[in-house]
Amino acid sequence: MSNEPITLTAGDAEATVLPGNGGRIGGLRVGGTELLRQGERYGCFPMVPWCGRIRDGRFSDGAVVHQMPLNSPPHAIHGTARDAAWRTARVTADEAVITYDLVDPWPYPGRVTQVVALAEDRLTLSMSVETYMSSFPAQIGWHPWFNRTLDGTGVEIAFDPAWQEERGDDHLPTGNRVEPKPGPWDDCFGMPDGVDVTLTWPGLLELKVTSREQWAVVYDEQEAAVCVEPQTGPPNGLNTLPRLVTPLEPLEATTTWSWRRP
Repeated sequence: MSNEPITLTAGDAEATVLPGNGGRIGGLRVGGTELLRQGERYGCFPMVPWCGRIRDGRFSDGAVVHQMPLNSPPHAIHGTARDAAWRTARVTADEAVITYDLVDPWPYPGRVTQVVALAEDRLTLSMSVETYMSSFPAQIGWHPWFNRTLDGTGVEIAFDPAWQEERGDDHLPTGNRVEPKPGPWDDCFGMPDGVDVTLTWPGLLELKVTSREQWAVVYDEQEAAVCVEPQTGPPNGLNTLPRLVTPLEPLEATTTWSWRRP
């Protein structure tokens, strides 16, 4: 099937899926209000086969060192799939399944499948990385850009992490876990019971970002948007906390955005 834009609807919610632009969610409207920052680089893009930055763009798989393009010098950032065209596998009124085959510069063959499922009060994103050949380390995550202001109302962010990854001058975790600090943030937090972050635009909308995964980067240093990024490991995780994709065991993750209005 093609990689043309897809529109999903459920009740008064509408989501736009853009397979041709990195498999990203281009928009999410609830009652006519757009929740995601608009633009080719924004919306919500999948981070795969890694999340955040890889130090110097290099990661090891056993004795082999692989070099990724330095798209955020001096590091490599956010995977390769967001820069590629995905293909549409299946579409219904409220669900889309899209796929992307891993290719160079990623050194291992594999297939990424993303399922986007819309309901009247939630959007669920699921992703898997599969291989039928050699095993390899990988990560899965999502990078949504939620509008900081809706109808003139600014957002409030609430979450209760167990720890914050200490961030070095190079924006990578140092390996030390510290007490969570007040924002503004461009930081990774540990949530052993699962990601649970609430965004509230008082009087308008409450949106919860949840996931069984235990890591989230929260970024609120930009005037236009805030980001809550559930992921399967911390930045530079291909080197520090790799998850292995094998022919018998894919890497899978899910996040749900659920909302309610007062």
